[in-house]
Amino acid sequence: MIKYTLACDNGHSFEGWFSSSADFDRQAELGLVSCPVCGSATVGKELMAPSVSTARKKDETKVLMMDQARKEAVAKIRELVTSIRENAEDVGAKFPEEARKIHYGEAEQRGLIGQATVEEAKTLLEEGIEIAALPVLPDDVN
Repeated sequence: MIKYTLACDNGHSFEGWFSSSADFDRQAELGLVSCPVCGSATVGKELMAPSVSTARKKDETKVLMMDQARKEAVAKIRELVTSIRENAEDVGAKFPEEARKIHYGEAEQRGLIGQATVEEAKTLLEEGIEIAALPVLPDDVN
């Protein structure tokens, strides 16, 4: 898309977006481009400075895009963690013991959350008990 600064024969300035220079020429020739102020169809392009894309602008755009993508990803993770917490029983430090009971059929199947040391988590995984850590998310990302 190309943005042109346009002016009518009555001196009114306005902007218009076109898919190409040829698209503007075609539309102007057919009388499809008109001044939004006075309605004149005698419209031409004004001189304009080109928009130059610099490495700095590209880097800033990438940062903004990544920042937005990061915010969206964190929001989705936050939603998932909230859902897990709302639908699981928090057993605190008894997590390894309760996870084993469920795995070995000594307690009913249910979702659990709680705490385990790194060693306890490794042992649970070695026993074939499926567990996953819930991430701690930054509070400043919405």
